[in-house]
Amino acid sequence: MDFVIRSTRVVLPDGAVGPASVAVRDGTIASVASSAVTPDVDLGDLVLMPGLVDTHVHVNEPGRTEWEGFATATRAALAGGVTTIVDMPLNSLPPTVSAAALATKRDAAAGQCHVDVGFWGGAIPGNTGDLADLHAAGVFGFKAFLADSGVPEFPPVSPAELREAMAAVSALFIVHAEDPARLRSAPPSPHYADFLDSRPGAAECAAVGAALDAAEATGSRVHILHVSDAAAASVVAAGRARGVRVTAETCPHYLTLDADEIPDGATEFKCCPPIRGAANRDSLWSALAAGAIDIVVSDHSPSTPALKQGDFGSAWGGIASLQLGLPLVWTGALARGHGIADVVRWMSTGPADLVGLAGKGRIAVGADADLVAFDPAATFTVDPAALHHRHPVSPYAGRQLTGVVRRVWLGGAEVSPSDPPRGRLLRRAADLLEAR
Repeated sequence: MDFVIRSTRVVLPDGAVGPASVAVRDGTIASVASSAVTPDVDLGDLVLMPGLVDTHVHVNEPGRTEWEGFATATRAALAGGVTTIVDMPLNSLPPTVSAAALATKRDAAAGQCHVDVGFWGGAIPGNTGDLADLHAAGVFGFKAFLADSGVPEFPPVSPAELREAMAAVSALFIVHAEDPARLRSAPPSPHYADFLDSRPGAAECAAVGAALDAAEATGSRVHILHVSDAAAASVVAAGRARGVRVTAETCPHYLTLDADEIPDGATEFKCCPPIRGAANRDSLWSALAAGAIDIVVSDHSPSTPALKQGDFGSAWGGIASLQLGLPLVWTGALARGHGIADVVRWMSTGPADLVGLAGKGRIAVGADADLVAFDPAATFTVDPAALHHRHPVSPYAGRQLTGVVRRVWLGGAEVSPSDPPRGRLLRRAADLLEAR
């Protein structure tokens, strides 16, 4: 064994939390024993949990690296206990809509990643013929927008075009579900309520229904991204009940923030779909507890500070929260009686299972030794200057949160954001493209 790490609170795949000794050999977990094996690392009462897997991250490199970039995004991930991310296909130039574009993105990422990184492909009008080759090149599935993406090089598909793409390749499709016919242009207003009115929950529900219909017609797997309206979770649950192969996610900002508390002009709160009211937020928590929503991921979508300025009509719609996801969700979970095993299921095991990374997101024999020592009782106040993503813009500035990441191991090696990057580039089926 390379080393043995012990805690009185180890989160195991069956949801049990208790004393265990975890032995690591050659970067993987070699044994998990309840007996009191003499440890090399004794964490005491700190929680030992698997590293988080965040399957919804916009890194934006190459092409818009001034917005973020692999070095800064993965450093922020590591600081937040996220040991694997999957990068979205848009906001980079070129977008990841062909095998050649994927190769360009991998070249840009090589040698920069502080955590393990995989990639989504994109489905846009006109690239259906590229999807099979892109899938074979190792993307975990395909993202499609049913509404404007915000960048011209990644246009939305119609429901018919989504169905055509699903029929062309047997793959997981992940969908930004808002119906453009039910959206309207946000006015140039400093008032958040005016922006919120431009993107009603009915638009989300209608688009979720269209995505489910396409999946049902083709037998495809579909995953609904960033559910913000609790009624949309009910549409997902109804689709699942009739046999559609559907999963869904929500994000820390929808579980934490309240539309009625967003100050005038505070465009750092703008995202699409939008943050809604407190009653809706509580209903999202209920949907998560009931299993209608499966996972929680960041939708880390940063930009330059200049793009976040202005009014709610013109400012960029995205929230950067990769480093804060765990304490945000843990703070809300504590207030609602959920345990750390629930958070691990939502933020580690569930996202890993979504993309087929069986060796991630769990403390089990044979899994990667991606581990986090987490202090569930410690509190801190969010200071944007202490965040590792490229630009210190955050709607959480000054908010007190519970839960602090104390130590992180990636592939069996203890790492920190100040260390040289040692993350790997992943492909579908967990084949590795490079060694550490």
